[in-house]
Amino acid sequence: MSVPPAEDTDQSVLVPHWLDAADRGEVERAVQAALDGEPVHPVAAVHLGDVLTELHVAAARELVWPASVARVRSATGWGDDVVPVRLSAVELASVLSLTGLAPVARAALTTGRSR
Repeated sequence: MSVPPAEDTDQSVLVPHWLDAADRGEVERAVQAALDGEPVHPVAAVHLGDVLTELHVAAARELVWPASVARVRSATGWGDDVVPVRLSAVELASVLSLTGLAPVARAALTTGRSR
């Protein structure tokens, strides 16, 4: 039996980025536009695809388990449309490398409600 490749655990930890509906929509738009139009490195394309998946999972998670997110929103005063989008460091870096990402969404991913 072979040993699985060593993995940098810091790169695989999923960190919640608390995004409102507008920020999630902008991230989805920028990622989809990059995948549809710009030449994207194949590895980056996989990471960007994972980001799209997580955006949909975050919405589903909110529907299935609304109480935990509601407690965070209540404690912080965030709006009803703020949900955690969990991204690894490489997924986040892939999104932040997109030139078409709006500054507001970029800020939401790097400051404020992130983490």
